[in-house]
Amino acid sequence: MVESVSSVAVFIGPTAAGKTAAAMALQDLLGGPDKAQLISADSALVYRGMDIGTAKPSASELQQYPHQLIDIRDPCESYSAADFVRDADAVIHAALQQGKTPIIVGGTMLYVQRFVRGIAELPSADPALREHLQQQLQQHGALAMHQRLVQFDAAAAAKIHPNNHQRLLRALEVIEATGKSMSSQWQNSNSGGAEQRLPIKLVTAAVVPEQRKVLHAQIATRFDAMLRSGFVAEVERLMQRGDLHPDLPAMRAVGYRQAWQFLRGDVSHADFIDQALAATRQLAKRQLTWLRRWPGIDVQSSANPGSLAQQILQKL
Repeated sequence: MVESVSSVAVFIGPTAAGKTAAAMALQDLLGGPDKAQLISADSALVYRGMDIGTAKPSASELQQYPHQLIDIRDPCESYSAADFVRDADAVIHAALQQGKTPIIVGGTMLYVQRFVRGIAELPSADPALREHLQQQLQQHGALAMHQRLVQFDAAAAAKIHPNNHQRLLRALEVIEATGKSMSSQWQNSNSGGAEQRLPIKLVTAAVVPEQRKVLHAQIATRFDAMLRSGFVAEVERLMQRGDLHPDLPAMRAVGYRQAWQFLRGDVSHADFIDQALAATRQLAKRQLTWLRRWPGIDVQSSANPGSLAQQILQKL
């Protein structure tokens, strides 16, 4: 008799599209937290003390809908796609052992892609080397550093924007540490995809509004709610710690970087709002680009959370 393979639901989509509501609705349909395990795939939600600007579920929501991989890092620490794959694998394994259906939900497409496809055994971050590269970035600028990456790893450079300093420096760090390009190490990776590693069956839903203007309106409404909930004060508390700076991955999160600039006096309050909204719309645009190239989506819908959860339930 062939043993059945357990299913894992995956909700992906642009920011503010309603992914979390759909995932929570699926937990309800499955029978609550005793029968399902929500797993966050969001690079900002991993950080403690970054609650308002990340649209983190509230304390009451997290009590009713417990998420794994939320509040697992301090903002001064880094968290990578490799970290996420390792942690997600462990959480999924534990959930399946407990008879729960894992539900991955989030908009950090790189995290989900690496989880689905597998991840290379790249070297761990080297703080001394990273500091050296950071100094070179400040001295020569992002365009020059990106051009250096083009020379050594054109394939990786084509996928990394010069303004994405974290990924740019990581790619250069891998070259410095190993003498090999990051793209070649991805190609030679022995790490299998999630369905082979665990093994599981993935059922993937993309939560996408039918019209871009609807998503932009949702982004504006949510950001206004963040401001009224004390987002600026939240960033001010982070600044007052004294050990954080704008180049940290946590502080480069959309909205936080712009609020930091406002609190530092670099921009006006009106410009802060405009720039934060523009950055969030750009993030959504990049996420939608990922989705257009995403293979194997079982359901792509702008339906209400309950209807979408029902569609996924039928496929599990």
